[in-house]
Amino acid sequence: MIKRIKRGRKGIMAIILATSMVLSSSITALAADTSSTSPSYSTVTEVYDWGVAVPRLIVNLGKTVNQGSVNKDTFKAHVVRTENRAGTELLGGAEGDRKITRVYVSDKEGNYVASGNYVTIEMEVGPTIALGSPINYNIKTNLNGWVNCKYTITQQKDITSSAGNVSGLVINSFAGDTKKIVDNFKVESGTYDNVTMKYASYAPDQDGGKKPLVIWLHGMGEGGLDGLLPITGNKADNFASREMQSYFGGAYVLAPQAPTFWMDGFKGFGDGTSKYEKALMALIEDYVSKNNNIDKKRIYIGGDSNGGYMTMLMARDYTDYFAAAFPTCEALKDTLISDKDINKLKNLPIWFTAAKTDTTVPVKDYVVPTYNRLIAAGAKNAHLSLFDAVVDTTGLYNKEDGTPYEYAGHWSWIYVYNNQCKTNIGNKTITIMEWLADQKLS
Repeated sequence: MIKRIKRGRKGIMAIILATSMVLSSSITALAADTSSTSPSYSTVTEVYDWGVAVPRLIVNLGKTVNQGSVNKDTFKAHVVRTENRAGTELLGGAEGDRKITRVYVSDKEGNYVASGNYVTIEMEVGPTIALGSPINYNIKTNLNGWVNCKYTITQQKDITSSAGNVSGLVINSFAGDTKKIVDNFKVESGTYDNVTMKYASYAPDQDGGKKPLVIWLHGMGEGGLDGLLPITGNKADNFASREMQSYFGGAYVLAPQAPTFWMDGFKGFGDGTSKYEKALMALIEDYVSKNNNIDKKRIYIGGDSNGGYMTMLMARDYTDYFAAAFPTCEALKDTLISDKDINKLKNLPIWFTAAKTDTTVPVKDYVVPTYNRLIAAGAKNAHLSLFDAVVDTTGLYNKEDGTPYEYAGHWSWIYVYNNQCKTNIGNKTITIMEWLADQKLS
């Protein structure tokens, strides 16, 4: 089971995933026929279903140009990716030219304008395009980490401008990074039960009312002391998106980071315990105490894989604290759950998500028997979204035969992040986020 978890999820994710800290050295730009403002570029990163990528560069030309004076053939964008961790093999592409799909004149935020000093370069991203990824998976430690990503934008065609032609630009001066949604989170750290943990948190707009708290526990590769990986290793940042927040009328989001793995137990890996459990609970309680308008009757906990394992432990041992749990592809083997545990958990609203094609934590050994035992014990508010496979639902990515791109079966968290888990309650179709927002402690 241990080998399956280590290889099944993160071996593939290492090449596909991307995240949101793009680091680049600043080198003087070489430019012909420009103003005194030195041309530079900034990056924009976004989290997608399959991970994080850099979909666009915003280039400050140092001279005003008009819309229509640039197109996708005007520039070449070359990236070099290098590892920061000694002895870590770089998986995926080390360097190459990004495929440019669109270029337009913009403001410094990347918005389309009639004329301006900035040009936005949009580039192809996708689940199999490694060059857009600023993280790398260490196969020895089983942890992801940031890589240095240095871009060089080379002008291929002259740009006609009322202030004079722009030509010969070679731009490699880095001016910063914008991380969509992720920038709305704050990264902090605390020491609890002699364990120092980083955590990312989001606070909703305040309107005087009490707000629920959504806790998300990351998967295996997102451990460490970085703080950002739990919300960027995959699409956990989406809990702070406008759409997801709308279900709760605004909600706090807390994403703690295990220094290693949530599944590190006192006797072994995934033994039904976690050496981080008490520290995690202390962190949660501390965070709630520091945010007085969190509704203590609406605290929800969820997580995927390694984090799904920890969700099950927290739900088992602190059942009365949480209003609901939503473990995804959870890695707590059913044989480690006692009948006594089932009798506790049956009273907690819980929604499981998994896929039949999951070979990392096969559903027949994990979620299915656990769910069936809960139902047999009389659980009234337990649900299971069991998908046949994990496939792209955006319509953007396809296999060679034209059918939707299929992800690893373990990646069922994609359906949770996109609120695509549904069930029928009272002759009405309810999504997982609608259900979660309705749960409240008696």
